[in-house]
Amino acid sequence: MTPLERFAAYGKGQPIDRLPCVPIVGNTAARVLGVKVSAFRGNGRLIADAQIAAYRRFGYDVIRVFTDLYTQAEAMGAKVHYPDDETAYLAGPAIDSVARIARLKPADPWRDGNLPAHLDAMARVHQAVGQEVPVNGALTGPFTTASFLIGTENLARLMLKEPAAVHQLCELACLSALAYARAILSAGCTPSLTDAMCSTTVISPRQFREFGFPYLKRIIDFLHSQGRAATLHICGKTRPIWEAMADTGADCLSLDNAANLAEAKSKVGHRVRLMGNVPPSEIMLQGTPAQVREAVRACVRQAHDNPKGLIVASGCSLPVETPWKNIDAMLAAVREIGWPVDPPSLNQALN
Repeated sequence: MTPLERFAAYGKGQPIDRLPCVPIVGNTAARVLGVKVSAFRGNGRLIADAQIAAYRRFGYDVIRVFTDLYTQAEAMGAKVHYPDDETAYLAGPAIDSVARIARLKPADPWRDGNLPAHLDAMARVHQAVGQEVPVNGALTGPFTTASFLIGTENLARLMLKEPAAVHQLCELACLSALAYARAILSAGCTPSLTDAMCSTTVISPRQFREFGFPYLKRIIDFLHSQGRAATLHICGKTRPIWEAMADTGADCLSLDNAANLAEAKSKVGHRVRLMGNVPPSEIMLQGTPAQVREAVRACVRQAHDNPKGLIVASGCSLPVETPWKNIDAMLAAVREIGWPVDPPSLNQALN
């Protein structure tokens, strides 16, 4: 089955060969093409070629066009550092005080920063393989972009002392996200939301409800209005906000490996599909193929019977140097398990 055929049949309760599987390949795709990560900057053709090559090499079920979380913030003025052969990181916020918020403008996805290159990549990937595999474009959530615009420490202080300023920043980031979402759709792809700083490792559930939730809901409502399903990923610990994440209207929750899939199934599995959550660092990067296969089996044991379905995936984007044999092992494991799942076989020792 092609990935699109697999997803369509799975959603209708029809026979499938195996569960959908998504090792979240971002900059690891550079290794498949044999280029440096920094070469992706501003080069939509190269990003596309790498993502297509990685998909064809491993045969997973969703392509996510992604390099880093900062593309939207950078397009609004944040400073991003691009190491020679590693993932980019934030070098400095766009502004350093509330007084400068008025200087910020929503990004134009067709003109600003690296957004045009990413849109070019999405269009190329969709044209090449979009008839067989879903192609997603990474969309950073408004609260996370707001933290990159003014700095995490400043944002934490403002949530307590000047919440209206935080809403100003989130509104600007939301307008940028909505514009980018429209552009992603026009490229033939579906936006996939990540709002890393909404993690309860970083903010409280109450703060998520106030500053993260309303803007995520607006974006998800927009996606639904365009006939698209929405996947939401929040890094780190999210157990206290699973219900709120489902309340955004998200169709699928992508959960970090800090989460227990069985518990998530019990709490929100009747409302949302679950996606996850093989540890990307300690298992996919540092583990052996046998450990990867067992981690996949553990995920399937916990949530194969989730009422809204399960996508076996890494808990977050894979580190750049993830061994190919471990990505192969992840796909091999879901093929070994097959469908329908036979629970007793999951408890048997691996060969």
